Amino acid sequence: MKTALLLGAVQILWLDVPDHAAVDLAVRLAQADRRASRYAGLVNAVLRRIARERASHSAVTPALDTPEWLMARWTRTYGTEVARAIASAHGHEPPLDLTVKSDPGSWAARLRGRALATGTVRLTPHGPVPRLPGFAEGAWWVQDAAAALPARLLGDVQGLRVADLCAAPGGKTAQLVLAGAHVTAIDRSPGRIARVRENLARLGLVADIVVADALEWQGEPFDAVLVDAPCSSTGTVRRHPDIPYLKREEDIATMAALQRRLIDRAVALTRPGGTIVYCSCSLEPEEGEAQVAALMEREARVRRSPILASELVGLPAKGADGAAAAAPGAGAEPGNGLDQWVTAAGELRTLPCHLPDPDPRIAGLDGFYAARLLRL
Repeated sequence: MKTALLLGAVQILWLDVPDHAAVDLAVRLAQADRRASRYAGLVNAVLRRIARERASHSAVTPALDTPEWLMARWTRTYGTEVARAIASAHGHEPPLDLTVKSDPGSWAARLRGRALATGTVRLTPHGPVPRLPGFAEGAWWVQDAAAALPARLLGDVQGLRVADLCAAPGGKTAQLVLAGAHVTAIDRSPGRIARVRENLARLGLVADIVVADALEWQGEPFDAVLVDAPCSSTGTVRRHPDIPYLKREEDIATMAALQRRLIDRAVALTRPGGTIVYCSCSLEPEEGEAQVAALMEREARVRRSPILASELVGLPAKGADGAAAAAPGAGAEPGNGLDQWVTAAGELRTLPCHLPDPDPRIAGLDGFYAARLLRL
């Protein structure tokens, strides 16, 4: 009976299952269990009440579903209201985000999705990804809207030598190659590098791929270096709900020590006048803002290159007549939300509760941090 109640409550409160269907399934589960069948009426009554009182239950569920240590951290960092909004965003199934090679407006129409202001095409999941139009011919790849931003912060990379450290699964490498860069993609995991090769092959893109520990790899200085550092991944809980229960608070300090070494290595691999973008999919300041602040104190060879909200806007879609057509929500003017993603220090900070929408299935994005640095 307990299992039937839990499944029914989850479907009613968090999943896009009609109330009547959730109740009916739970009652059938109870009836199918000889020991629980006499409680089928109770299951029916409890779940119908949950459905009637959904608003009050939903108000408390997100915080209760987040481990206390993690909720306390987010409250200290972002305040109570934002912390609860982050937790609430984790209660909804995330959309499917695609980075397209060209014309996001056309692909949004073809895939029955929408083109976000950033240029990402967003869909509600509806079937296996490899069966979607454009997959086999390599017209796009899966990449969260937030994860698609750091590579673009390197600016015009046409003809430049760019290193992508910790490159797997290869979305950022693909962006850089598509933008005309000569990319060296480095990752120490042979298995993860295999995914990079596979993804680039499907997309028809070519990069120099290296299986090596970026901390030890030796190479000529690059024009630009992108570091997507290994982290606690607390910004991706909506896509990986097991993270809060697999991670411990002590893991954050361990990852921060590795990130410090990686960002120092990035400085060493960048030529004077070159650009570094450091990013992580963590909501924890030790893996983002504090990491870059500490670098500024110990390293005289770099300075911040502030990010502008206008840089987050994707290329406009083309209409049937070839003229530019504004995508839904396009623009970087105050009020469209993109300006909220840039901090006073000129760094990128997205939160899972950003990009709101009346339909929670197409709202939100991963929590990401990124800073752009100039090598002096």
